[in-house]
Amino acid sequence: MSLNIKAIKPNQPLLLDHRFVYSSQQFDICIANTPKLREEVFRIRYQVYCQELKYEPLSKFPDKLEQDAYDSCSIHLLLRYKPKNIYIGCVRLVLSSDGFQQRFPFERICDEHFLDFNCIPRSYFGEVSRLAVLSHFRQWNQKQTIYSGDFNQYDNKFTRRSLSIIPLTLYLAVTSIVSDLNLQYAISLMEPRLSRQLKLYGLNSYFCGEIMEFKGKRRLFLLNTSEAINNISKDIYLYNLFQRIQANIKMDDCTNILNGEFYG
Repeated sequence: MSLNIKAIKPNQPLLLDHRFVYSSQQFDICIANTPKLREEVFRIRYQVYCQELKYEPLSKFPDKLEQDAYDSCSIHLLLRYKPKNIYIGCVRLVLSSDGFQQRFPFERICDEHFLDFNCIPRSYFGEVSRLAVLSHFRQWNQKQTIYSGDFNQYDNKFTRRSLSIIPLTLYLAVTSIVSDLNLQYAISLMEPRLSRQLKLYGLNSYFCGEIMEFKGKRRLFLLNTSEAINNISKDIYLYNLFQRIQANIKMDDCTNILNGEFYG
């Protein structure tokens, strides 16, 4: 069975070094497996999507917790900034439910795509969505290099790589869950530039639709799980980060969430 997708020419992942490790160790990640942690997720989303980016009206969420109908069939992840012990980012993996017939969020927005769910079971897929990072840390992500924020200290290639440590950590965590749940693909409607950033680390994606306007330029991308894991393993520092993320994410929590033990 083949997918009608178009490949983006992959980059050979550049080797990382101890500077990358220093930056990555400032963060850790967990599954939002309690109502309190889920509130942290929704609070971050409210601050980013409603207050900062104005994607949703404030009046829609009087409790200041941004939520939608897909949250109950999703696994939510929280990124913590360890020096301040605060949660600064989140992302979710939406799983198909109702006998794998429920439409994914992107299908409400992206009518023209190359995926045929009549041929490929929805159970092969999860959708990555609602990635949000608080504004201060989006700016930190843009301005900080690994040590001091002095861009002239390092070559341009490394500086560009260091910029994406925050979304990279979130996507590596999602990749870990996708792999452990034996999903073959992760779908994401994202900015093309984010896909290019992730590709620098070997997380090569394939576009499954044309560029569209939805709160900015967006395109539907597909990540092949086995290919991603293989690319991650080629770089010892990236692989060590991935293993550390896997250690933080307990698959028992995913199983309990899917069984409705934490929330429905």
